[in-house]
Amino acid sequence: MNIRQFDERDWPQVWNILEGICRAGETYVFSREITEEQAKQIWIETPQATFVAVDDDGRTVLGTYYLKANFPGLGDHIANCGYAVAANAYGRGVASAMCEHSLGQARQRGFKAMQFNYVVSTNERAVKLWQRFGFQIIGVIPKGFRHARLGNVDVYLMHQHLDDGDSR
Repeated sequence: MNIRQFDERDWPQVWNILEGICRAGETYVFSREITEEQAKQIWIETPQATFVAVDDDGRTVLGTYYLKANFPGLGDHIANCGYAVAANAYGRGVASAMCEHSLGQARQRGFKAMQFNYVVSTNERAVKLWQRFGFQIIGVIPKGFRHARLGNVDVYLMHQHLDDGDSR
């Protein structure tokens, strides 16, 4: 597996991954009726950078992530990422590889911390992964996510410093 910068030719596969995740309504806050154009705006056009994890053939997209400032202006030293893995690539270490890559990219771009604003508590695989990479749950939004199967569930705010200094 390799991780590289998104190329426009990757979009059909990236959209296929995102569409399935959004339609399921279990892990992302995006509308279950999101359009392809809306998804592209969120995932490709707005972020500072978007990456894809590809199989050894270099053409099959296994996952994708974006990197951006969590907020503009005085909050732009905190990074934010969104990650999505193809259903047929679960259990292959794609999310772990993308998390490690994103932390390196964030550091290279001068970010002092990384924060995930809306981690659905029932997405246990993701919560455990982020914790394994050093993220801490620093807040809970009670019943902040309308899960498609489980009803309203909690959302975590997760954070980690990327340097030894104080990022506040």
